[in-house]
Amino acid sequence: MKKVEENNELPSDVLDIIFKTLDFDDHFQFADVCKNWRTFHESCWRNFLASQEPLLLQISYHDWESYSFISVPDQKVHHLKMMKYFPPSTYVTFSSGYFIMVGYYVNSFMLINPFTRIKKVINGPTCENSLFLTTRALLAFGKCSEEFVLVVLCKRRLHVYQSQNCDWVTYSTMGNSGRVVDFVVLHNIIYVITNMAYIGVINLNSANVKFLKLKSTPNVNFSSCLKLVNCNEQLLVVDFMPKEIRNVYKIDFSTMNYVKLETLGDIALFCGSNGLKRNCYALSNPNKWGYESNSVYVISLLSTICSVYSGDDKQLQKCITLPAPDATRCLMVDWCFRHLQYEVDYSLVE
Repeated sequence: MKKVEENNELPSDVLDIIFKTLDFDDHFQFADVCKNWRTFHESCWRNFLASQEPLLLQISYHDWESYSFISVPDQKVHHLKMMKYFPPSTYVTFSSGYFIMVGYYVNSFMLINPFTRIKKVINGPTCENSLFLTTRALLAFGKCSEEFVLVVLCKRRLHVYQSQNCDWVTYSTMGNSGRVVDFVVLHNIIYVITNMAYIGVINLNSANVKFLKLKSTPNVNFSSCLKLVNCNEQLLVVDFMPKEIRNVYKIDFSTMNYVKLETLGDIALFCGSNGLKRNCYALSNPNKWGYESNSVYVISLLSTICSVYSGDDKQLQKCITLPAPDATRCLMVDWCFRHLQYEVDYSLVE
């Protein structure tokens, strides 16, 4: 206590105890106490954002729509009260540190960073008047730039917004290759996949998708849900349903082939199903963050259970009961990876 008496400052171990007992929104007030607390907060907050532990985003319904982050390994709930101060909106996905939302009453997208409280509002494409039907979205920033790109899939149409032009471009997604159903950033390039398992590249300099000349594609049917995943700079294709994991493939760019993975090895997949919105992510070395390798973690609409499947035989291994902020009906929506920020490089696609 000598340091407190001489400098009127609490030691870092005491500040750490205080910091860990605070709720999510209170961390911002913590930094306003004094210079010493602000310095400590900045260090802790950088470590928090760099953590690769996936958090669950839970939206619960009581007197108002409330948001919470859940740490599954710690069974801890981080309340996020700030969302009630924003205009009513529908959640689409979490990408590059931002919630991507659709306004209830206005034809616009709202991008909210819960970790910095930065908000961006983007008017929707003039050709779309039902943005709440958006099933997929991705936010990526220009390499070494403040500019950003927003890619959305709405009513089977692919739209791309570029902040440097403040304009939307609609891409042609129908043809012999099928319709685009998902997209992801890999090596600073936006890749797309169609319902027929064709993979292409979005050209941000012109409104077209250039499809890769793959030597093989897997057999898929009308009920297949194909998702693209970037894991350790590898492009994975996951075929899953809300309660069934079918197959996982790796794209071998040296041979231009799909390679079926018989095991996930030191990888865990995280899948979420919320009606028409289905997302999938991957994490290498998951044991470091409290998850198991060669496993698939799945959350579903209106469920407080996380189902864990084996990456080998796709059989259910266990069910994890998730903590709930209150006793009301709640909706498990998505997995959030705080450390991921997609970047695109315009010069890589001609």
